[in-house]
Amino acid sequence: MISTELLPLNIGGEWRLGGGDAYESLYPATGEPIARLKAASTADVDEAIVRADLAFRTSGWAQKLPHERAAVLHRVAQIIRDEAEPLAQKQRLDNGKPINETRALVASAAGTFQFFAAALETLEETITPSRGPFVTMSVHEPMGVVAAITPWNSPIASEAQKLAPALAAGNAVIVKPAEVTPLMALELARICEKAGVPKGIVSVLPGRGSVIGDAITKHPLVKRVSFTGGTATGKHIAHIAADKMMPVSLELGGKSPTMVLEDADLDHAVNGVLYGIFSSSGESCIAGSRLFVARSIYDEFVTRVAEAAKALRVGDPASERTQMGPLITAKHRESIERYVELGVSEGAHIRTGGVRPHGAGMDNGYFYTPTILEGLTNNARTTQEEIFGPVLVAMPFDSEEQLIEQANDSIYALAAGVWSRDFKRAWRLGRAVQAGTVWINTYKQFSVSTPFGGWRDSGLGREKGREGIFQYMEQKSMYWGTNDQPLPWANQ
Repeated sequence: MISTELLPLNIGGEWRLGGGDAYESLYPATGEPIARLKAASTADVDEAIVRADLAFRTSGWAQKLPHERAAVLHRVAQIIRDEAEPLAQKQRLDNGKPINETRALVASAAGTFQFFAAALETLEETITPSRGPFVTMSVHEPMGVVAAITPWNSPIASEAQKLAPALAAGNAVIVKPAEVTPLMALELARICEKAGVPKGIVSVLPGRGSVIGDAITKHPLVKRVSFTGGTATGKHIAHIAADKMMPVSLELGGKSPTMVLEDADLDHAVNGVLYGIFSSSGESCIAGSRLFVARSIYDEFVTRVAEAAKALRVGDPASERTQMGPLITAKHRESIERYVELGVSEGAHIRTGGVRPHGAGMDNGYFYTPTILEGLTNNARTTQEEIFGPVLVAMPFDSEEQLIEQANDSIYALAAGVWSRDFKRAWRLGRAVQAGTVWINTYKQFSVSTPFGGWRDSGLGREKGREGIFQYMEQKSMYWGTNDQPLPWANQ
């Protein structure tokens, strides 16, 4: 499966081997290597950023009219669609997601470039109300070199969500993919180059976050960092950014509550809860990992969810029947197993799952069964800490006041779900819960046109939406004097 040749990186527009250590990218379903490459070095980081700054200033990319940059982004979207199946298969190998899911991620990436191309082409500056003998305007200009540090759980979609608006704004972009999933960022760099993005405007630098990510974030020519990943790393980046007076976008962890009221449509709620926690093998920042169910329907509902979880098809990501693939690494699976053991030590009993599946080609991969824990309170560590895997903690609630209090009792505030037929009650709960995104009678649905981000330890800043382009631009106010006489002050 593995090529003997080392994959080149895109360093300042030049495709060449990285200067760091050689390593293998592994297929999580089998543990076999699928690619070999050398990580970027800190010298590569400096070279890529210096070249990116030069390209930003001299390539003409930043000076193109909006519709001209938009045309290039439209071509990126079309190339992604033209190459959709091979990209989806490579994404499957890169992080082990089932093929149907990787196809959706590729389609999402194409849609993201299309959306920001359209948004860019129709972006308007503002003439603000005049307060004197002058015309006042608010304009936006690109920052220069910006960085996109992306996670391993949905690479091509996450990278597109940062790369497309940053390019639309006219910047040069340094992409730092997760060390274990470097392939899709390299593909996007190739596609951008093919579509007409000037050389040096996009670089891709795989490697350890503590080394390469740090070097990128600290570099004086980097004007903004957009990071998706763990909360501890996000806080570290925020400290560096504070010293540089540099803006950041941080999309971090979550421990999202899903609330099922006694009047919910249980068929919809069961499917929504399953999808919210077990799709993507639970490796999702917005996973609905805390389940609160009205006590009057708790036993019935959790029984239905548990039986449906047992029936989920865990296995080969290449099969279109597979619903759950492997976890990303053996180390990550061990972390999830320790959390389940912790839950049991805190008083949980395992309703279903909690084991590694065997047979059917899964023995060498990093598979884990969908797991439901009961018997914990909302203040247990297992309930409060992000597990980032297919582990659901189910708890009953007795009143709406108790529900809101417990749902909001978390350091995280990224997402939430409400299931109720009473639209007024659902609206009230949706407004009361503290979260960046609230789904009502659905879950884990996304639109690139709608801003996304979190509160508290789930991060700061927003991605997506028309405003997403402005995140990568500096705002400038301009005054155009219209007075007939000179300013009077000097004549007094």
